[in-house]
Amino acid sequence: MSSTGRLLKEYNDIKKNIEININIKPYEDDLYKWKGFIIGPNGTPYQGKSFNIECSVPLSYPLSPPKITFVDQIFHPNVYPSNGEICLDILKNQWTPAWTILFSCQAIIVLLTNPEPNSPLNCDAGNFLRSKDYRGFSSIAKFI
Repeated sequence: MSSTGRLLKEYNDIKKNIEININIKPYEDDLYKWKGFIIGPNGTPYQGKSFNIECSVPLSYPLSPPKITFVDQIFHPNVYPSNGEICLDILKNQWTPAWTILFSCQAIIVLLTNPEPNSPLNCDAGNFLRSKDYRGFSSIAKFI
């Protein structure tokens, strides 16, 4: 199956199986660029907040992972503050063609619930969590 066929199939699957916390779809004029949002998971400082995301899909998809970034600013140790880049193994060296754009978005929601402060892109956020200052981290994450 070509990458175009795969992307059309994924989009049709997303339309059939609506996720409560995820809404993502391709731009009308470019199947290789997607936009949408995720809702912050319960029990986190992001709870109920809507975060816009963008997804760039390489021509080599699904052999290569999509690049998903936050458009909105988010205070998280695994998100680079200036460009919204997400540090998540499955979007880099752990990617497998069996995974989908929707699965990738679900993994991002899991990352919001379980940040990895020991390999931060945002050192300030990582420092709060490594020093176990959860109140300080949550205050900033809720404010931004």
